[in-house]
Amino acid sequence: MVSISLCMIVKNEEKTLARCLDTIHDIVDEIVIVDTGSTDATKEIAARYTNRIYDFEWVDDFSVARNYSFSKATKEYVMWMDADDVLEPEDQKKFRVLKEHMDGSIDTILMRYNMTSKEDGTLTYTFYRERLVKRSRNFEWHNPVHEYIVFEGTSKQVDIAITHKKIDPPTDRNLRIFEKYIAQGNELLPRDNFYYARELYNVKEYEKAIDYFNRFLETKDGLLSSYLDSCVDMAKCYHMLGDEENELKSLLRFFEIQKPRAEICCKIGYYFKERKDFDKAIGWFSLAPCTDKPTTSIGSILPQCWDYVPYMELCSCWFQKGNIDLALFYNQKAVDAKPDDRKAIANRAFLANKKKEMIEKKSK
Repeated sequence: MVSISLCMIVKNEEKTLARCLDTIHDIVDEIVIVDTGSTDATKEIAARYTNRIYDFEWVDDFSVARNYSFSKATKEYVMWMDADDVLEPEDQKKFRVLKEHMDGSIDTILMRYNMTSKEDGTLTYTFYRERLVKRSRNFEWHNPVHEYIVFEGTSKQVDIAITHKKIDPPTDRNLRIFEKYIAQGNELLPRDNFYYARELYNVKEYEKAIDYFNRFLETKDGLLSSYLDSCVDMAKCYHMLGDEENELKSLLRFFEIQKPRAEICCKIGYYFKERKDFDKAIGWFSLAPCTDKPTTSIGSILPQCWDYVPYMELCSCWFQKGNIDLALFYNQKAVDAKPDDRKAIANRAFLANKKKEMIEKKSK
């Protein structure tokens, strides 16, 4: 059995830290907590789980703090988590099995990172991240924000997920780090143009965000999902600016880069549905489930865009066109994809009643 050090950087995480550590503390062999300036009870909570707590002066650089946390690890493998992450019960079981039987020659383990909705906890998108690395390889974190590990050698992708359950709303912290980095005369890497553009969008600097999305889209070595997100987010910028023509062009631009993918098909479907062009919307929503779904990708995917989302939208579009039978057909496909979904179940009852009314009306 391999040994594992869990290394975390934290600041003012009293709302989430215990929730995180409760799901992982009895699986790993060591917990290293690096505190970057908490003013709440974070360190007191951490002390319930470990005595390896270190203070670190925050320098507006996540990679520096994470590298410091890794430097304090003593076990064979080093794992990272954020305080608002958890390991769900089923993934805990899988992780125990992995640890018991893991081949110690593997340098890097990639796990799924499930991002959930803050409101209802449903899965919004998922992607793979380097999660567990061999300490003897001395892999390092890079980039002050949206940091990543440069890893090499043998790697393995496993069906275990870390689930991100954010509680607090986003802040402008990342934007401030980016702008300080630029002000110091540093040039953004291609991937940073994408992340900086997203931060600009969040603070409603739409024209500047479009500029940086374009800078990223002109590069060739980024993640496919980041190109997709750039097209979608740039379309949102144009939407907020009231530029419908460029909104659609931004979505269609993805096809200059890659073949159709479910997420972009759904976005284009929404574009036409909002304009009550239901025939075109139906065409795009119908295409989404037929596209290839990535199976091994380090980039993000929105799983429901291959089934539940387009089926619900096809149900809505066909209802708007007065075809109850097709609305019922696609609503049932949505139920099949997500059996416990209250909206789809309520739709089924509503549509069945509408069909009954139509039959009774015809029989009179």
